[in-house]
Amino acid sequence: MVLGLVFAGSPSRLANGVRIAGVDVGGKTVRQARVTLERRSAELAAVPVTFQVGSHTWQLQPRRLGVQVDWGAAVDAVRRQGEGFGPLRGFRRLDLRFFGADVAPPTQVYDAALRQKLDEIATAVNVPHREAAIVLNGLTPRIVPSRTGHILDRQAAAATIVRALASLKRQPVGLPIEVDTPKVKANDLRVPQAQVRAALASSVHLTLGATRWNLRPPRIAHILQLPADGRSELQVGGAGASAWFTALAKRVDRPAADADWAISSKGVRVIPDRPGYVLDVPRSAHAVLLAALVTEPTLRSAKLIVERRDADRTTAEAKAMNIKGLVASYQTFYGGEANRIHNVQLVSHLVDKHVIAPGETFSFNGATGARTADKGFREAPVIINGELQTGLGGGVCQVSTTVFNAAYEAGLPIVSRTNHALYISHYPQGRDATVNYPDTDLKFTNDTGHWLLLRTWVGSSSLTVALYGTPVHRRVVSDVAPLVVTGPPPVKKVNDPALLKGQSEVEESGSPARSTSVERKVYDAGGKLLYDTRFYSSYRGEVRLIRVGTKPNPAQTETTTTGTTTTTTTTTTTTKTTTAPRP
Repeated sequence: MVLGLVFAGSPSRLANGVRIAGVDVGGKTVRQARVTLERRSAELAAVPVTFQVGSHTWQLQPRRLGVQVDWGAAVDAVRRQGEGFGPLRGFRRLDLRFFGADVAPPTQVYDAALRQKLDEIATAVNVPHREAAIVLNGLTPRIVPSRTGHILDRQAAAATIVRALASLKRQPVGLPIEVDTPKVKANDLRVPQAQVRAALASSVHLTLGATRWNLRPPRIAHILQLPADGRSELQVGGAGASAWFTALAKRVDRPAADADWAISSKGVRVIPDRPGYVLDVPRSAHAVLLAALVTEPTLRSAKLIVERRDADRTTAEAKAMNIKGLVASYQTFYGGEANRIHNVQLVSHLVDKHVIAPGETFSFNGATGARTADKGFREAPVIINGELQTGLGGGVCQVSTTVFNAAYEAGLPIVSRTNHALYISHYPQGRDATVNYPDTDLKFTNDTGHWLLLRTWVGSSSLTVALYGTPVHRRVVSDVAPLVVTGPPPVKKVNDPALLKGQSEVEESGSPARSTSVERKVYDAGGKLLYDTRFYSSYRGEVRLIRVGTKPNPAQTETTTTGTTTTTTTTTTTTKTTTAPRP
């Protein structure tokens, strides 16, 4: 207790033996210590500290890295270490006197500047390790030995730099580095080197069924992935192998073909399905490697491995569908510009060979999808908002109308059908069907209880759509109502400066609004009435285009000028009828 009182000292002064950032502040008051430290720090703010890594050195100033030291907090921490009541304070200070204490002050640093400096140091001093590897000199494998490297310990180096710049001493400081040790050494590659020699010793024979290939040593070298980058195993892989197997797959792969139906004058015949094959690259690569490691030339053979791909529709499934005869068909004729004919042929192929299950509702839009340029559709005449214009997919309605009439003649329930906005005389009256993706669709339901196959045949000027399945011998009776006029053609007048005032010329005669309907009665094979449906069609009138003269009449001008001449104006009307191609 007496000893504690002896060394207790004054509570207003710091304990002897205490240092802050290497500066002795023992016996000083809190204020004296803080003033001393701040003055010394300000004097050294522009004085650099030298940091070393081997032969590399960097001189860094505290202010360049935004180093800020809280000296007040450091002094306060020292003061608390020597506090206490009487003897207790004395024993604490006695401990500090004999064993000392060096307090590191709280320090802040500009992180971005510190990271940039660490990047600079790392770039200069880092020597990454090098793994042992095998390289080829021609077809001879050679081992490249490993190399031990060293890299900057960034976390420890950051702490060292901040601590040194916060210190009130200026002496060289070494930065910590780590040894970067390779995982694969030269001795680890003796066996793989022997394997490479064996692999490149002679050709490897590849087989797939009756097909044979010879894989010569240069090609084998191209597809081998030699030990490198920490790998010690020999493999078949890498960019060379990927390119070679991709080319090989194009020769080996065969897509599966679904069972199909051949239509002829003798009836309907099922074409058997054909399984497909896909090259199993990982397993084939492993087989090639195993064959390449065999030292006996006559045994260096590998079988390529393929995976079988079954068809979505097998022969048995196609036969079970009982598609064996014609149910109904319809033919329409078309013409027009090349783009329209192209679109007719394109969309016909999209709906061709569509199989409709019993009870399924066929959707024309669902079968064809959107009519877009990337599918090959072209600009052609099409009816838009009741007017004949040019649009993408013009001619598609030729196909939808033909499909509708085939379903009509088959006696199938029509779920959705819309007539064209304008009357088209070369379609059967009241039996046209327009479509527009995705809102205006043609739909019908297969209620025959059997599968149906939709086929299309496209000629240079005609389109035939047929439905095949198990014939149920329905009878269809149609009653077509007269085509009646429901309104005059809309009139559109346009000024024509080439015609005299008072003159007019009918450029397009137009057509009146009309309507019609078709009643369809469907009877089964026994004569029972199945459906009695009326299809209504209303068509807009086509515009009657009249050109009206705006050119001044010389005779009228003379009368106005002299006031003595009277001229009688005669109105001449010329009618010119033009025929536009139809969608």
